Amino acid sequence: MVDLLLGLQWGDEGKGKIVDVLTKEYDIIARFQGGPNAGHTLEFDGIKHVLHTIPSGIFHKNAINIVGNGVVIDPVIFKKELDNLKKFNINIVSKLLISRKAHLILPTHRLLDAASEASKGKAKIGSTLKGIGPTYMDKTGRNGMRVGDLEFDDWKTKYRALADKHEAMIDFYNVEIEYNLAELESEFCEAVETLKKLTFIDSEEYIFKAQAEGKKILAEGAQGSLLDIDFGTYPFVTSSNTTAAGACTGLGVAPNKIEKVLGIFKAYTTRVGSGPFPTELFDEDGATMGRVGNEFGATTGRPRRCGWLDLVALKYAVQINGVTELMMMKADVLSGFKTIKVCTAYDYKGQKIQHLPYNIESEYVTPIYTELKGWAKDLTKLTTAEELPPALNDYIAFLEEHLQVPIKIVSVGPDRLQTIRR
Repeated sequence: MVDLLLGLQWGDEGKGKIVDVLTKEYDIIARFQGGPNAGHTLEFDGIKHVLHTIPSGIFHKNAINIVGNGVVIDPVIFKKELDNLKKFNINIVSKLLISRKAHLILPTHRLLDAASEASKGKAKIGSTLKGIGPTYMDKTGRNGMRVGDLEFDDWKTKYRALADKHEAMIDFYNVEIEYNLAELESEFCEAVETLKKLTFIDSEEYIFKAQAEGKKILAEGAQGSLLDIDFGTYPFVTSSNTTAAGACTGLGVAPNKIEKVLGIFKAYTTRVGSGPFPTELFDEDGATMGRVGNEFGATTGRPRRCGWLDLVALKYAVQINGVTELMMMKADVLSGFKTIKVCTAYDYKGQKIQHLPYNIESEYVTPIYTELKGWAKDLTKLTTAEELPPALNDYIAFLEEHLQVPIKIVSVGPDRLQTIRR
């Protein structure tokens, strides 16, 4: 049995927290796409933890965590994550398994990312500059290096050929970026030796056997559905399939083996980096959301753009993922707003529509809002659904009616205990 857990907006929905909350119900947590541009934040026992590549179930002793073939791994960042976990006495070798088919991010991938972004000027897409895009380009171009290559003696020869090719491409961009490749390569090779101490697996076979044995598997996505390379707000997207289909290709799971699709969204909307954002606020309401919600990227530290909930985009994400259950995060951030707005339609080129069109840039799209009554109650100390204020229950009912999917969890704070099941 495989359940999927996905973000339904532009990422940063709170997937890490929910995986952490749900892990005790699963035997295996498997990450299926993305790279260290992800920042999954978990908070418990008064401590905040940020994971970038390692699945969010790593703090639970009974769960096996798998980094799937659809993920791209930067050994340097991965080593830092492992170093941060040392104080928790986790048996990493037995609890963290790496797919041999996962691709490696090389130092020159990061440099290529920086050169490409610098060359775009004002048209830049807002890359995290982690080398994710160039790594996926090499993957689809059939040039990439994979984790399994590290088990063979000629991996450094492969590395050199690819790095030399990248340097020629960097020269082509004709932009000024400062770097010391020898220093970066030394750090990379040291990190590779740490990576080689971990357990490499043929993950699709491992997961197939786990299913046959009746194990419960939770597939964990990174980023969000509106950043999907095919279905997101292209070109302001990531380089992988962040939607449900990505779990099939990123883990080798057959579509008919998927049971629940758990979709996570914020009670409002945020976006990091460039790209269209119809409900973005530039007023005090938006500033309040950002301040109260502590809206800063876990990976980049960049402030997130904030706006009202976009139900048109959310319904689109629910449809393309086949979401069966919803989880609403950060309901506590909206406490204190007298009126809460929800975008229920777009004015698209003068026509009212309720689906996501090809282009949602601001010159074509104006959000049409429905206003709902807000609530003043502090939610952060609540522990049961019965304690939720009536106006919040009305908000939830309104969303469920439009989305036709039940909201099963309402998060009222960052800690794993601040999670209300309905």
